[in-house]
Amino acid sequence: MRQKLNLITLGVDDFETSVKFYEALGWKRSAASVDGLALFPLGCITLALHPRHDLAKDALADDHVRGFSGITISFNAHSQVEVDAVMQEAEAAGAKIVKPAQKVYWGGYSGYFSDPSGHLIEVAHNPFWELDENNNLKL
Repeated sequence: MRQKLNLITLGVDDFETSVKFYEALGWKRSAASVDGLALFPLGCITLALHPRHDLAKDALADDHVRGFSGITISFNAHSQVEVDAVMQEAEAAGAKIVKPAQKVYWGGYSGYFSDPSGHLIEVAHNPFWELDENNNLKL
């Protein structure tokens, strides 16, 4: 398998509410989106939203399991000031702040919010990582 991921699909409880939430963050939906599948190009990867019950059915998975899934999605910011601004923007768009931005054990600064379906999104500034001219991590 190539070392590459192209798409992250989030199963969402209320499709229209979730689409509106990500659009309120300023994200632009791709014209390739179709009924029940919203696609948000994010550079080298695309975020997809799809009704949770349909996604679980497709994966032959139990849709009744809730709680921490063991996965977070992260937005890497250029500074602590940008972390705070993004957290405020997310809250204004309807996000629930799960963990306010703060200095963290690994030496950075981060906070978490959840989208309307409870998916955790970290907003972090890592002073040990650089972002390139396209805002991609330089590892």
